[in-house]
Amino acid sequence: MKRRKFMGNAVKISTGLMLFGTPGKKSFAKNDEITMAVVGIHGQGKSHFRCFNAIAGVRIKTICEVDERLYSSAAEFAKDLGAGKVHFEYDLRRVLEDKDIDAISIATPEQWHSLMTIWACQAGKDVYVEKPVSHNIREGRKAVEAARKYNRIVASGTQQRSFPHVQEAVKLLHAGVIGDVFMARGLCIKPRDSIGRKQDGPTPDGVHYDLWLGPAPLRPFNENRFHYNWHWFWDYGCGDIGNQGVHEMDTARWGLNKNTLPKKIHSPGGYFAFDSDQETPNTQTATFEWEDGKILQFEVRGLYTNAEDGIKIGNLFYGTEGWMHLDISGFSTYLGRKNEPGPGMKAVIISSDRAVGGPIGFDETSAHTSSRIMHRENFIKAVRSRKVSDLTADILEGHLSSSLCHLANISYRLDRQLCFDAHSERFEGDDLANSYLTRKYRHPYVVPDNV
Repeated sequence: MKRRKFMGNAVKISTGLMLFGTPGKKSFAKNDEITMAVVGIHGQGKSHFRCFNAIAGVRIKTICEVDERLYSSAAEFAKDLGAGKVHFEYDLRRVLEDKDIDAISIATPEQWHSLMTIWACQAGKDVYVEKPVSHNIREGRKAVEAARKYNRIVASGTQQRSFPHVQEAVKLLHAGVIGDVFMARGLCIKPRDSIGRKQDGPTPDGVHYDLWLGPAPLRPFNENRFHYNWHWFWDYGCGDIGNQGVHEMDTARWGLNKNTLPKKIHSPGGYFAFDSDQETPNTQTATFEWEDGKILQFEVRGLYTNAEDGIKIGNLFYGTEGWMHLDISGFSTYLGRKNEPGPGMKAVIISSDRAVGGPIGFDETSAHTSSRIMHRENFIKAVRSRKVSDLTADILEGHLSSSLCHLANISYRLDRQLCFDAHSERFEGDDLANSYLTRKYRHPYVVPDNV
């Protein structure tokens, strides 16, 4: 494609005026192959590739990655998994013009999640997008609108929704196993070291830095803001509450049976112990209150601490007749004043062949692998059926749970309690807080009002 035509398409897409390529398939026959592209191959992207490659009837044609230095090792990685030769591309817009691609899987920094989702929907592609599904509340809502407008299957990477024991736990909570659930506590106890300080420098050869930044402000290249450590800078990430924490936030909201955002939010915290470039807190608490008084409490502990009833990553639910312990290993319930054991369930670990070489016995690694495989299988099932109702984690659920993380971070950054209108998804009479609902986008990487 000539450069002039290509850039013209890019600008039109950025303003939501036309689609890339052709509309997506309306249906798949039972044995039709689903052709995918994985966007991002550093870190979480390898998990995306590994899991989708393990699903029968799925072919990964393309790896889209802005750091060409990773191409050689990624090709070997794909070959070792039996995926064969894959095509490499650094610009997502070219991937979206490929009529062979049915769906994309997004494993990029968070500033790209919603915009890539919207572009893909406009191009007629289905989407699996890593959590959080957005960098701010407005663009998450726009991603939902795009999925609905273009009739696309869009799944959030909140994979715990596909794990059988989590599904059973939530089913029992909603059925009243511990009475009326009035409070949930989410825990993200994940000690992390200092990232130190690094100086700005030249962009490495092979890195398409403008594409990596995308919607984020233009800044000099800094290795400390690049691979993985981008999580700890507001331009690109949401801290650990939006990284690991969004999984537990999602499960907590699900268990509380809350399908709207809360009325009141307060989230104090800080960055303690280290002197580094990190901007996001390593210690953070958040309290969310709905209009009926029900509460979700969340806690990020990034330093040195005890577990809570043995939980480091997971949830505790409190009801009028008992309480529940829920983490990736399973759940248990305790009833009445005497704490008598109630229903419980261990995690389901899939066989080692489906886990792509994962261990057969239970440990945290095999449990995570199992949930990841099951969640990707659920996405592919919905792609084939064309039924949003088949998704365990539709983009709307991802938007709501990601928005809880954003609400907490806005309260943290403003250092005060906030009042929120769930219907309009705006703060009540608070212009400063409302300014955090979106961002200043860098053209042409703009989330438009009309998707």
